[in-house]
Amino acid sequence: MRMWGVGCKYLCNQHLLGEHLEMHMFTGTIKKGIKINGYIRKGLVNPPEIKRRHDQLAEEMIKRGMNHKSPLQEFEQPFIESPINTEENLKTLSERCPNCRQRIKGGSNETPDIINGK
Repeated sequence: MRMWGVGCKYLCNQHLLGEHLEMHMFTGTIKKGIKINGYIRKGLVNPPEIKRRHDQLAEEMIKRGMNHKSPLQEFEQPFIESPINTEENLKTLSERCPNCRQRIKGGSNETPDIINGK
């Protein structure tokens, strides 16, 4: 599981839907009382941003003509801010996925909008 955190417009459909699913998975894991400390320590998720990120992803899904019928469950927020490395994630997406790479290069004149409370 991972929160990419890069601007949603840079994600191909597969990564957009995948990250959306993972926000639900993180929420479910937290609600079950299962610790996600390893994900936090490795910079793979910023728990205080899960809800906001989910909403960003859902908004992008709707912009692309996809259905969104899965509101995020409420969960206790006992976590402190734990920033993820969105610049590294943008690079990783570009290296791993030709569809994301094309979307990232297509917007190369724009600064990637990222999360981490900004």
